[in-house]
Amino acid sequence: MSHAASPPVTLSLRARLEALAGRTIGRLPPRLALALAFERPLVIDGQTLDPHVQAIRASRSRLHPYGLCEPTVEAGRARYTREALALHPRPTPVAEVRTLCVAGAAGDLDARLYVPAAPSTSLLVYFHGGGFVIGDLDTHDETCRLLCRDARTRVLSVAYRLAPEHPFPAGHDDALAAVRWAHANAGTLGADARHVSVGGDSAGANLATVVARTLATARERPRAQLLIYPVTDLVPRTRSHDLFGAANLILGSKDMEQFQQLLRRGVTVADDDPRLSPLLATEFGDQPPALVVTAGFDPLRDEGRGYVERLRVAGSRVEALEFESLVHGFVHMTTVSPAARAAMREIATRWRALA
Repeated sequence: MSHAASPPVTLSLRARLEALAGRTIGRLPPRLALALAFERPLVIDGQTLDPHVQAIRASRSRLHPYGLCEPTVEAGRARYTREALALHPRPTPVAEVRTLCVAGAAGDLDARLYVPAAPSTSLLVYFHGGGFVIGDLDTHDETCRLLCRDARTRVLSVAYRLAPEHPFPAGHDDALAAVRWAHANAGTLGADARHVSVGGDSAGANLATVVARTLATARERPRAQLLIYPVTDLVPRTRSHDLFGAANLILGSKDMEQFQQLLRRGVTVADDDPRLSPLLATEFGDQPPALVVTAGFDPLRDEGRGYVERLRVAGSRVEALEFESLVHGFVHMTTVSPAARAAMREIATRWRALA
């Protein structure tokens, strides 16, 4: 069955003021923004963190000591939604936003269709990030709007089932069913079935890789795949995990451990299951063209790079795009960081050319 739609979110005065402060920081010169962090420039692995992101990080760490799904999953979900909505009080306009349901693996799923002003028959089926545990249509509303407008594509954002209420593989099964539904119903969505692609960020990008690999030789094969800082290996084993996992940069090692535990609660699954760790899959042939985006200050950076290499070795067309001064979650930071805003424009431009 579909999970219930989230109730309307009411933003407190505190949330609005915090977001206003963040947007104000985003309009300051870099040196002044960094001064507000009361820190020296953060340099790790030869990279310098974007000063606006560093200022927001410093402010957020003082105001919100909790991890992403603490003190409870419900509190983490609500906080994520509030923060995302507060940062974007004036959503990017598109020609149309339509609420609908799509077929999941066990019932209907809530979804939103974003239609660009420019004529387009391409469709990107998008899965939000959030560690398979948090996130919803609201948290990624602005991300989908930006992709719709700047990539000039229709975007279908799908609310797949989340853990721990629906542990693995519920979300993965929903993603596959949703893309098959989109392919079969492309005409009613104003799209061409030959131009249906798949994408997402973080956990959502993991779902996209599984869909692309599963349907690589099927009639519903996606035209392309957009993978923004994808989760490709559920077991931390890279240098970037060691470098950034404990650095308090939005996503930390503790968050990833909690997400993994919640995702696998009550089920037994191997660490190298290619649905959870697509980097460890044995088959990479016939993959749709991919745009893989990584962030320099992200614990997931190296597994994203590794996935690019696996695709290249297999002979698949893949384009890699790395923003070395940004962090995991930068798609939400377009109103507080000019660098994040520029990154989203570049992603959209590259995606338009690929898909």
